[in-house]
Amino acid sequence: MEAIEALWAKGGSLSPWIFIACLIVVLLVATRILHSVLNLLARKSRPEKQVWRNAILRSMTAPLNAFIWVTVLTLAVRGFYPLGANQTIDTSMAPLYQVVCTMLVTWFLLRMVNNTRQNMQAEAGSRGGDIDQTAAEAISKLAWVVIIAAAILVVMQTLGLSIAGLLAFGGAAGIAVGFAAQNLVSNLFGGLTVFASRIFKIGEYIIIPGTSLMGEVKHIGWRSTLVMGFDRKPFYIPNALFNSSTIINHSRMDRRCIEQTIHMRYQDIDKVEAVIRRGNELITEHSGIDQEFFVFRFDNYGEHSLELFLYAFPLATGYVDYMVLKEELSLNIARIIREEGGVVMPVTNIHMPEANQVTRINQQAPAAAH
Repeated sequence: MEAIEALWAKGGSLSPWIFIACLIVVLLVATRILHSVLNLLARKSRPEKQVWRNAILRSMTAPLNAFIWVTVLTLAVRGFYPLGANQTIDTSMAPLYQVVCTMLVTWFLLRMVNNTRQNMQAEAGSRGGDIDQTAAEAISKLAWVVIIAAAILVVMQTLGLSIAGLLAFGGAAGIAVGFAAQNLVSNLFGGLTVFASRIFKIGEYIIIPGTSLMGEVKHIGWRSTLVMGFDRKPFYIPNALFNSSTIINHSRMDRRCIEQTIHMRYQDIDKVEAVIRRGNELITEHSGIDQEFFVFRFDNYGEHSLELFLYAFPLATGYVDYMVLKEELSLNIARIIREEGGVVMPVTNIHMPEANQVTRINQQAPAAAH
């Protein structure tokens, strides 16, 4: 602010209108040159190569132009109201100018956070990879909170407000606010837990047992998490639920499980041994099954059928691939049972009375009616 006063003192011999006109001309030329130079430097610094340099250059153009305009506007005000001409302007000019400059610096830092994240994404993409979107979003949001909080404290200090008094008031009012915003605070800490522990991230599929909440994580916010259900219906889940519920991260499983009961007729009990042997040979020779552990054995005498139990782990985790492999195994085992002369489905036997007994019952029925 002292530099502005000194600059105005040097031009004080000129008419205010002439001095302001000169400032506007200089401003237009300076902003044009500044814009061209920064754009040239930004084009030369590729975002996937010079991450920080490109982010700084792209972030500072608009705030720097705004700073020049604010400075010229301040000089123009001083042109019409010299120092000592208006006490109100003299006392408010310096704090107001510092507040505006603080807001411009904050604007620059927030833009830099966003541009840095984009550049890191571009850098990872140039190497054929990708950044952790969940971690990137968490760090970006945390940086925004810190920058905005620091800016608010600086503005309050500039305006002469007591930060110590505010903290004391916050301590007294925090208890009342805490009771009124229990759910909000719980959701906030739930979001922090998700960001810190990284139990899931954007793009992964999660399941909350005991509820109908399941689907793909689309967005993790401070209050809630957006999950797109398998039926394409969105769920907005409060983050507090993640602190008290079990979460199944469906995307991080390394194996799927086939657990199936296959039924045969009781008349085919002599064929079970051959079916079991050939079924195990089939699974052993299959390249899509984890060979460390699988089971295909006779399990139980069911109410209406013999029960064979199949338990295996396909190597493919994709749902479509899993279903294709499960279908292949089921049909091949059914083929083996048929080749051995058996039947692959439960059969219920209905015992009918002898024909002559049915006839006698039908003949007695009219007599009983009389």
